[in-house]
Amino acid sequence: MKSSGESFMNHRRRYVVVGTGGRCVMYLDALAGLYRQEGELVGLCDLSPTRMAWHNRRLADRFQYPAIPTFAAEAFAQMIRQTGPDTVIVTSIDCTHHHYIIQAMELGCDVICEKPMTTDGPKLQAIFQTIQRTGRKLRVTFNMRYSPAYAKMRELLVQGVIGRPLAADLNWMLDTSHGADYFRRWHREKDKSGGLLIHKSSHHFDLMNWWLGSFPQRVFAMGDLRFYGRKNAEDRGEHYSYSRYTGAPQAVKDPFALFLDQASESSDVFGQSALRGLYLEAEKDSGYIRDRNVFGEPITIEDTMAVTVRYRNGVIFNYSLLAYSPWEGLRVAITGTKGRIELYQKLGSHIIAGQGEKELAAQQAVGQEQSLRLFPMFGVPRDVEIPTAEGSHGGGDPILLQHLFSANPPPDPLGQAASHVEGAAAILVGISANQSMASGLPVDCDSVLKLPSAETSL
Repeated sequence: MKSSGESFMNHRRRYVVVGTGGRCVMYLDALAGLYRQEGELVGLCDLSPTRMAWHNRRLADRFQYPAIPTFAAEAFAQMIRQTGPDTVIVTSIDCTHHHYIIQAMELGCDVICEKPMTTDGPKLQAIFQTIQRTGRKLRVTFNMRYSPAYAKMRELLVQGVIGRPLAADLNWMLDTSHGADYFRRWHREKDKSGGLLIHKSSHHFDLMNWWLGSFPQRVFAMGDLRFYGRKNAEDRGEHYSYSRYTGAPQAVKDPFALFLDQASESSDVFGQSALRGLYLEAEKDSGYIRDRNVFGEPITIEDTMAVTVRYRNGVIFNYSLLAYSPWEGLRVAITGTKGRIELYQKLGSHIIAGQGEKELAAQQAVGQEQSLRLFPMFGVPRDVEIPTAEGSHGGGDPILLQHLFSANPPPDPLGQAASHVEGAAAILVGISANQSMASGLPVDCDSVLKLPSAETSL
């Protein structure tokens, strides 16, 4: 007869992870640490054996976690059949998300997927068809919903403090560290990332969809590559002889340089050991260059973007994204029939490189400022206190992980958990914006994918 402890352990949910770059660390650490009794890691899948070995060494050192079986990318289906997971965690490059989501569901698994859910309309439609056919569940991990400042915005809007929302503005600035990093990585190629309006802005569009309680209806967008890239540099009289930074002595004084070989494996300062272990040492089997010159080629995404969205509930939303700002953060304002609410945040810059939650949180907290202010239509403006929380992404990651992995997740009165429908609504703006930039015309979102009409009233 099994003991109660053995019985409990046998009922832990089983997880596999596909895509073992820096983004998967949050999930691995959660399941190897705080949620070890509720979930079990039974497989890692990646095109790089070096990366998977790095994660196994790190988990053994940090959590004394037993070695997780590893599988090559082409053996994904074999991993599912051999390990029998309940849930597949997808943290591969964006253009492959649909491939693993669909395969996992067809093999009987639920899926947790990093944002964005996918990168274009046909892939999005294929995911929805698979969900309808298999009945499996898909969660998209929008950790910003769980950040206290953004949750407070949602709470105030639901309470009706500004009445019915009519107009919204959101300006997001990525600085020359965090923003530039997208132009060193695979994200700079639009066929892989969908561009920043999908990869990065899906966070921001999801927040606005959630705040407004509505889905996008029509989108018009403009965007260009104005700062990064060889042509822009040469137009400014700048010339670069190196295609990457590591191993280029002439890049030593380049303020955009990132050197993958400057930290020992024992160093753990803001993920520097991860830059070496996950990327530089993995080049031999991944072929991936993590430190390409931001003023090199090819770069096929935009760095300067402006988008206008009409929502189904009539709200007009103006959005802008810059990837070369001197400071990192956002300004957002929503104006309604009874007033206006404004949020300002100056955020610490960060580079995703395989940090644990504590290291990433420390990096993001450097120089942080924020304020939330309410302007009643005919009243006295007042500051709204923003609750404090610990952890990366403004305290959002720990709460998200609790909702994902806890056997007894907390209540969700604000509707923070995002399904495939919310995941689709977030990228629907970016997909439509990409089409609009290409054609110069507005795009009706229903032409990409018609979402259900389940909206919340504010």
